[in-house]
Amino acid sequence: MLIGCKRLSWLSITGGIAAVVLFIAMWWGAAVNRFRVQVREIEVAVAGLSKEFDGYRIVQFSDLHTGTFGRNNEFVGYLVDKINELDGDLVVFTGDIVNRRTDEIEPHWSTLSRLYAPDGVYAILGNHDYGDYCDWPNDALKGDNMVALHDYFNLMGWRLLCNEHVFIHSGADSLALIGVENVGDPPFKNYGSLENAYPNLSDKVTKILLSHNPAHWVDDIADNDSIDIALTLSGHTHAMQIEMLGMSPAKFRYDTWGGLYKDGSGNHKLYVNIGSGTVGMPMRLGATPEITVITLRQE
Repeated sequence: MLIGCKRLSWLSITGGIAAVVLFIAMWWGAAVNRFRVQVREIEVAVAGLSKEFDGYRIVQFSDLHTGTFGRNNEFVGYLVDKINELDGDLVVFTGDIVNRRTDEIEPHWSTLSRLYAPDGVYAILGNHDYGDYCDWPNDALKGDNMVALHDYFNLMGWRLLCNEHVFIHSGADSLALIGVENVGDPPFKNYGSLENAYPNLSDKVTKILLSHNPAHWVDDIADNDSIDIALTLSGHTHAMQIEMLGMSPAKFRYDTWGGLYKDGSGNHKLYVNIGSGTVGMPMRLGATPEITVITLRQE
């Protein structure tokens, strides 16, 4: 009986220590770490890039999930100031501006409208932006939700790319910025069409693609010789809001869960930003909110 009591005592102590450690980690992730913005600066070599775009700076952020912050605008304001300080040539947002419904943007749209870059602020939609996670009494209300979302992007001065492209000019040259609506792997719905966004995908124009879910790159773009897209920028994974020593459980869901990737030929590159906000549990264990500065270089 005494030995059994000793075992029970050690189990109790071990369990108690584990519970305290877990509580501290969760408290830290919720109260501190999810607000500790990290800026990652990388250079990406692009085949065929003109000299006019050598050194061109794209600032990417993603997965803001404004609903997580309620009406508290402090973090959103800090994030906007941080992005503006980076003096990018172009700012891009790669989807999921809300959690469930458009009215989550209301406390934050004025602050987000302060984002600025000489060549503009561009955005795409993510799987959370379509109202698919909300029970709507009828389709008309869901449609109104989407109309309101587009109105907010207009108010903020962000150009929303919905299966379309624009040309960014520098000197006598240009590159194509392509934005698709969400193209996801199950259970996420597909709304995007790369072919509609840019019909001649094999031409020699330098192309940058904004596509929320990195599975789109894995399934349709990597190692596809008929598609000439130098760089795809994605978000979506959040690194599952957990990252320790460069490892994340997101690896078991997405091979391309965070950082820079390239296919076998090296001609198609992908960068996955792990996001600024949270969904589900409002905390980040490691996996701090990310702003990425991507500098294009001639290959």
